[in-house]
Amino acid sequence: METTSYIALSRQAALWRQMDTVANNLANMNTPSFKGEHMMFRDYVIKARAADRPFGDKMSFVQDVSVYRDMSEGAMTHTGNPLDVAVRGDGFMVIDTPQGARYTRNGHFKLDESGQMVTADGFPVLSNSDQPFFFAPNEQNVTIAADGTVSTENGQVGKLRVVRFENPQDLRKTSGGLFQTEAQPQDVDKPQVVQGMIEESNVKPIVEVTKMIEVQRSYDAVQRMIDSESDRVRKAIDVLGRTSR
Repeated sequence: METTSYIALSRQAALWRQMDTVANNLANMNTPSFKGEHMMFRDYVIKARAADRPFGDKMSFVQDVSVYRDMSEGAMTHTGNPLDVAVRGDGFMVIDTPQGARYTRNGHFKLDESGQMVTADGFPVLSNSDQPFFFAPNEQNVTIAADGTVSTENGQVGKLRVVRFENPQDLRKTSGGLFQTEAQPQDVDKPQVVQGMIEESNVKPIVEVTKMIEVQRSYDAVQRMIDSESDRVRKAIDVLGRTSR
């Protein structure tokens, strides 16, 4: 009798974690370049042995095996800021941090006090020669070409390094919209860079809200089944208790 409750609880636990994932997607619907995440489920089948059935029956539990990231491109929003950069198609820009190289599609950049192009958190943006970008105080007209070449009125400063990965799902999120991985990056030969634009989150709010409602309904349905099973067991115990007197 406990088997039904255990299976139902495994489903309920998976739904709880799915709700957390959906809620995180909604919380980041306005976060630049955020990639929506989704749960992956599978059946976890085991044999249930009993005295009257020595070979046992199969029991199928619910198991959430992982979270996969939707790497599709988000909408592009024009900002007018010459240091804002969006990458079309496949590719990540390379950022230098104290923990090593990190990767991002959030191209909301700025200049720090030394004239260095950095992220919102102050980490340097790297060129294809793995060097940061520096601008002189008198350089005002920053131009970023479609291939990532950065120039001013005084000439070329460098070229943004844009890289790709064999399996983007291996990337692990860190703070500030950055990713890390042990995999070796591959330089994109012909990157598609757009100046003055930011890639928005690819989360679709209506889809996520609908999913949240469906998850909540499924959770409530499982809870009703657990309560019903509990009532059935309690009534069976009461009946057996009366008949044994």
